Amino acid sequence: MIKVRFAPSPTGYLHVGGARTALFNWLFARKNGGKFVLRIEDTDPERSKKEYEELIIQDLKWLGIEWDEGPIRQSARLHIYREYAQKLLDEGKAYYCFCSPEELERERKKAIAEGKPYKYSGKCRNIPPEKAKKRVESGEPASIRFKMSDEEFSYEDLIRGEVKFDLSLFGDFVIMRSNGLPSYNFAVVIDDHDMEITHVIRGEDHISNTPKQIKIYEALGWKPPEFAHLPMVLGPDRSRLSKRHGATAVFQFREEGILPEALFNYLALLGWSCGEKEIMTKEEMVECFELSRVSKAGAVFDYQKLMWMNHKHMERLSIEELVDKFEKYAGTKFRRDFLAFALSKLREEAYTLKELQNALLRELNYSPQERMPEEELKVIKAIEEKLEQGKNLAQAIKETSKELGIRGKALYHPLRIALTGRGSGPDLSFLAQLIEKASSLGYTISPLERLKKYEEWSLKE
Repeated sequence: MIKVRFAPSPTGYLHVGGARTALFNWLFARKNGGKFVLRIEDTDPERSKKEYEELIIQDLKWLGIEWDEGPIRQSARLHIYREYAQKLLDEGKAYYCFCSPEELERERKKAIAEGKPYKYSGKCRNIPPEKAKKRVESGEPASIRFKMSDEEFSYEDLIRGEVKFDLSLFGDFVIMRSNGLPSYNFAVVIDDHDMEITHVIRGEDHISNTPKQIKIYEALGWKPPEFAHLPMVLGPDRSRLSKRHGATAVFQFREEGILPEALFNYLALLGWSCGEKEIMTKEEMVECFELSRVSKAGAVFDYQKLMWMNHKHMERLSIEELVDKFEKYAGTKFRRDFLAFALSKLREEAYTLKELQNALLRELNYSPQERMPEEELKVIKAIEEKLEQGKNLAQAIKETSKELGIRGKALYHPLRIALTGRGSGPDLSFLAQLIEKASSLGYTISPLERLKKYEEWSLKE
């Protein structure tokens, strides 16, 4: 059975690049009837935070990425990594290293000064095992290094084809630190083997880790999984997507009112395509997903395209579904029938739930912004008089039009400004109904109060 995993480190928020990796793994598992595992790589005690883990899990659930196993935490498996490290020591495939951080830094600086890529000198490789063991038993701090071979090496990447390396450039690398914690390249191999991971789908920044991991698999007598490295997610300037480009964390898009299905859809299209089709459901994406459709080139994150896609997904929702999502997002206490009326019109121009919320509050929270000529104020005064007589807004407008012999812009422009404080916006008949409905529910001042308030403001010096 196919089995994949997403293994975030809880050292920060879930980046959209990480979310895209999780999503591709999930699509691949669902397409092939496999399993998706969530693993938390929390072996860095200084940087790993419980709150980050909780947020990552929350963001994955919000996106609709469900896991079949997990979350499994590396911190609960430390004894397993130590057992396998001891196995490699016993078989002569690894050795204790007593070099201090200061010694290693001197080596690094020397290599840089000579214009050479740095690799460990192998200084401790030839210390007799028994002698090294006694030094460790006496309390001397030591890491454990893996004996790396130096031949030409290649592996077959499911996205990139054959990838070649010269292992002589790598040097012996640390698999267990002197504090007893495993390195990334060691822990990930043990985990993936124990969890029976068949395919490792991850970002291309991990390509250089692959030879090290495959060599550890071989040293332990295990068959490596198949590897597929995804293109990086880039900013508009084609550098790696970062905070300087704008929002990059999943929770930020959630707070901006992006629908989870829209972000899911958009992330799926970063480096993958299903022909010309763009707006898709999760089911449609699962049906179409193939690793052969994944591009090798970096994928540019286009914020405007995401907004457009979110608008399209909002259009797909029934008004009841939109009200549900709006209530969940905004936490509003408006009556559902009122929201259904309001959102059915306001959704036409809004690209996010936040914009929808702002549009609603803008119409309900009156703030005069424009003044009007004296002749236009006469129109407002005439409508006020009709409202004071107990007539509704529609009747007041109709009678004022007949009384003053005006219609069209001459009638509606001053009314719009008086009701909204602006000279443009949604359809005026809709706004009038919105204000009256809100007023009847006690959510805002009445049309008459708005007109009077505007008149008072406009006549001020």
